[in-house]
Amino acid sequence: MQNKKDLYKRFISFFSAVFLLILLTAAFAFVWYKYYCDEIVLPYYRRGNWVLIGIYSLMTTLFFKVYGGWKLGYLKKTDMLYSQLIAMVCVDFVAYFLISLIGRNFMKGTPIIFLTLADFGIISIWNLITSKVYFILYPPRRLIILYGSRQAASLVLKMSQRVDKYMICESVSIAEPTEKIRELILKYEGVIICDIPAKLRNDYVKFCFEQSRRAYIAPKISDIIIRGADDIRLFDTPLLLCRNYGLDFEQRMIKRIFDIVFSLVFIVITFPVMLPVSIAIKSYDKGPIFYRQKRLTTNGKQFYVYKFRSMIVNAEKSGVPELASDDDPRITPVGKFLRKTRLDELPQLFNILKGDMSVVGPRPERPELTALYQKEMPEFTYRLKVKAGLTGYAQVTGAYDTSPYDKLKMDLMYIENYSILMDIQIILMTLKTMLFPPKSNASAEKGVIIRDKSVRKEDKNK
Repeated sequence: MQNKKDLYKRFISFFSAVFLLILLTAAFAFVWYKYYCDEIVLPYYRRGNWVLIGIYSLMTTLFFKVYGGWKLGYLKKTDMLYSQLIAMVCVDFVAYFLISLIGRNFMKGTPIIFLTLADFGIISIWNLITSKVYFILYPPRRLIILYGSRQAASLVLKMSQRVDKYMICESVSIAEPTEKIRELILKYEGVIICDIPAKLRNDYVKFCFEQSRRAYIAPKISDIIIRGADDIRLFDTPLLLCRNYGLDFEQRMIKRIFDIVFSLVFIVITFPVMLPVSIAIKSYDKGPIFYRQKRLTTNGKQFYVYKFRSMIVNAEKSGVPELASDDDPRITPVGKFLRKTRLDELPQLFNILKGDMSVVGPRPERPELTALYQKEMPEFTYRLKVKAGLTGYAQVTGAYDTSPYDKLKMDLMYIENYSILMDIQIILMTLKTMLFPPKSNASAEKGVIIRDKSVRKEDKNK
């Protein structure tokens, strides 16, 4: 019964997505035929028009895929809306330049602007209707949490923010008898498994598989490394090969070429922004424009990262590293604007050009903080198998207050699943993060503090 229900869910999601794609494509077709078709130097015949409309439809599909615009029921309604709106801005922007290229001149931009506004209306109505229908047909899943030494408070609070998707009905300790735990699991649609010893976890994962129950598993570091393994066979014996050296030669070469091209292009594009920013910083207190700080990159190599100075001169004159908060009095008025808009990071394009950093990778940490994290998480240095990045997987998927341990997991997910397409997707997702910054986690909002030391306990039995 559950399998049929999931099948119908995929059916509904697919056809609702197709319906939205048809509406958006039809809106573009109307604008093309009415405002542009007859304006180009050599008007297309029927098939040429169809090809252009097909290209627009394909671009919409791809940009929605990149931004997660097809994940009905997976993302929150607001995240889904933001993802689709940004995707449509990108699609219409590219479509305008494509039309201008075909017309061999800059064509009128007003029709594209009205098209984008119409797309916003279509998307908003589609989200309103489909989210209500989806919630009625598929109410939140009833789940139970299986915990070990503690009740995984941070995970519970995070999942409680998605009342449209999860309903945590009960929790049970791993100390309870096995038969009782299995009976409780069978009462619900799924189980959340976290911070329990590896052997017991494997037993319950197999039980859930046998009984066709969903299992949401908080991964250990070793799980993430295994997920990036290659499938090989030794005669008739399957093996998992974990190469464990980060990126191979071809990947590093392609990534470096991409970094050079990207940094050169964006240094030129952002120079008209960097110049007035430099003047504003210098005019405020006559201090230095740039701020440099020692950070770590591949294999623990130290380098100086460049930023536009956003704090007063000698902000750390005591010599002790101090993390800045939003209301830190050391931040200048100009600095507040730079931090809010992320413009203070622009000088790192020169770090990328020099080869100290990459466009995408784990964010570089200070040696002092790395040493501090390493005391609680010896695996923290694993993220140094690749170059530090201007943006990263942890930055586009996590929140501002995501714990260092969870950021480490996300950085390792990036390293183990790297591809140039993943880099491009993260760069595009960074735009969404800049426009719509993620909110703090529920644990921070409700005052629940989970120490990294306690989180490390999860990984002792990996």
